[in-house]
Amino acid sequence: MKKVFNYSPNFDPNKRKSNQIKFLILHYTGMRKERDAISRLTKIQSEVSSHYLIKKNGDIVVMVPDLYIAWHAGESSWKNFKSLNKNSIGIEISNPGHEHNYLNFSKKQIKSILYLSKLLIKKYKIRSNNVLGHSDIAPFRKKDPGEKFPWKYLAKIGIGRWHSISNKTLKENRNKKININEEKIFFKNLFKIGYSKKILYKKTLVSAFQRRYRQNLINGKIDQECLLISKNLAK
Repeated sequence: MKKVFNYSPNFDPNKRKSNQIKFLILHYTGMRKERDAISRLTKIQSEVSSHYLIKKNGDIVVMVPDLYIAWHAGESSWKNFKSLNKNSIGIEISNPGHEHNYLNFSKKQIKSILYLSKLLIKKYKIRSNNVLGHSDIAPFRKKDPGEKFPWKYLAKIGIGRWHSISNKTLKENRNKKININEEKIFFKNLFKIGYSKKILYKKTLVSAFQRRYRQNLINGKIDQECLLISKNLAK
């Protein structure tokens, strides 16, 4: 993999301390062409940026130095943290996203994600449960990096979290209905994990959870499988 520099002007001028960095946030670019995504992230008029971008060929583009606040998270929350830009490092991954023929992430991209994430996690002592997707911290606005992102695989190597329930148990509980009390327990678990308590659109929040932890069925409906996963993660 190759590291290249293409700095963005879109960051806060004041430097932060390294111990302020608590989160690693993963995104996809959501644009048809990679060059257009890079242009947007480095153009002052767009007012968006990230610290890194991983190209389709696995090259890592450095856009904003770690100790400056890049503008990648927007309106966001996780547990007691709000507006996560100031406490996070953002990695954009080249992918057209849900609106433009969402693709699998390439093997070269995954290799670079592994390399870069492990480096940042070690350097800034980022906890595994603080490695998040954009849809985790902004479930009402975002779907990235989406259900094709290899969260389960990465969790095995210490990047992010995954549940410990067997596939057999998951399938046995899929599409099994829950009652009202179990629904309350499910959302309580989500809030304990860290998801936003703004549950005006329950289906959107459930879909965000499924994109992360139940990737082969995203329907916005809570079933026994989702409940089991939420209980496992809330522990």
